[in-house]
Amino acid sequence: MLLKDKVAIVTGGSSGIGESIVLALAEAGAAVCIDYRTHPDSAEATRQQIIKNGGQAITVQADVSRIEDLQKLVDETVAAFGRLDVMVNNAGMETRSSILDTTEAQYDRVMAVDLKSAFFSTQLAAKQMLKQGSEGRIINISSIHEDWPMPGNTPYCLAKGGMRMLTRTAGVELAPHDITVVGVAPGAVATPINMETMQDSDTLKQLNAAIPLGRMAKPEEIAHLVVWLASEQASYVTAATFTVDGGMMQFSPGL
Repeated sequence: MLLKDKVAIVTGGSSGIGESIVLALAEAGAAVCIDYRTHPDSAEATRQQIIKNGGQAITVQADVSRIEDLQKLVDETVAAFGRLDVMVNNAGMETRSSILDTTEAQYDRVMAVDLKSAFFSTQLAAKQMLKQGSEGRIINISSIHEDWPMPGNTPYCLAKGGMRMLTRTAGVELAPHDITVVGVAPGAVATPINMETMQDSDTLKQLNAAIPLGRMAKPEEIAHLVVWLASEQASYVTAATFTVDGGMMQFSPGL
């Protein structure tokens, strides 16, 4: 197994892409800490699935916008499994608001959940890895909108753009310590957050037509890349972002 004897934390791990990442990491042999904020039943169901399959997992309630909660994630993971090897910064949110309409409260919340959390969990995970004297992997789940504008969702795009530079800069800073920092930027993914789109046949048809591969990604297709990036096979990858969008960013209808 690619991640045998490794220990990972996944923020926002109780649903969507995060849940798929948790299950994929566990299947690859890692012990996993599943972070959740408001859905303990979903987190526990995921944990039970891992245990049933012979894996190891714990659940920890934490609001990733709070540094003390991020420290709790690290502390409880180390208490349970003795170390930390992989930090997956997956938690995120959006307000779907424009630059003209976004309130200060909306802006602050998106920045806190999407960017501040990634910054400080990177910091805290790296400190734990240094304390252990071991190499480590930090994987930031971003979005194609770190680079591709999405009018009407400005705070989200701004936060993801910041995550791109966090990945690049932290990757360079931490490289001398054998701690890699890599970004994963999904396009459209078939998760509950996109259920409204998936249930509207006309909207879904329009979306699929804008993707060269002709469909949304399955969440496990994002998770499989995360597993590889967390493994020794990706030991020379850092300060870079992998785009997983079915070719969406490169699409042109032609003239």
